[in-house]
Amino acid sequence: MPPDAVPTAPPVATSRKGPAPRAVVRPGRGATVVDLRGGERPAGAAELRFPAGDLVVVSGLPGSGKSTLMHRVVPPLDGRGAVVHRIDSQDVRERWERGRLRRLPYGLYRPLVRAAHYLALGRALRSGDSVVVHDCGTLAWVRRWIARTALRGGRGAHLVLLDVPPGVALSGQESRGRGVSGYAFARHRRAVGRLVGAAEEARLPKGFRSAVLLDRRTTSALETLAFH
Repeated sequence: MPPDAVPTAPPVATSRKGPAPRAVVRPGRGATVVDLRGGERPAGAAELRFPAGDLVVVSGLPGSGKSTLMHRVVPPLDGRGAVVHRIDSQDVRERWERGRLRRLPYGLYRPLVRAAHYLALGRALRSGDSVVVHDCGTLAWVRRWIARTALRGGRGAHLVLLDVPPGVALSGQESRGRGVSGYAFARHRRAVGRLVGAAEEARLPKGFRSAVLLDRRTTSALETLAFH
């Protein structure tokens, strides 16, 4: 090196890091019950992934965030490009409330809303496509219907349970301007409590392959409920 030359530092190796891979949980592969409660963001809370064509029941108290979650994380298509059916009685009710009967009290046309909801559910189950169903927790016969359909078609049925405190669920009802009676809410509490307690003991409803337990924080952290 010439005497007047200034030494230069060796080049620093740099690496370009892409986005962190999405943490994926595949319920039913390995553990039957996946408990994601109790952490700020447990590993695997970003995506729940189910086999294409399977049936998922999202259950929890009224106001716990079931409809919000389904609208936010359920994609319109599965990994094969087939339709994912999102069946939520709340969607049916809102369509009827915007229709010709909107001036009538809901109690008068509630049976029609329920009939339309179950007709839509039946069509979705017969399609053979992936289905995500909103469940209030008190209608065990609906879960049995879904489980029987899954078994007959060689498909899987899965539970996603939103375990939130009753006070939080009541606040959720108030925020949407719609609630249930104290008697009905008590029924929901007992039914959802039984489902959560059974899942904690790995006792799933007959015909279901897996259950995922979410609290408010991990429900918010979930980004996708996908089918591949």
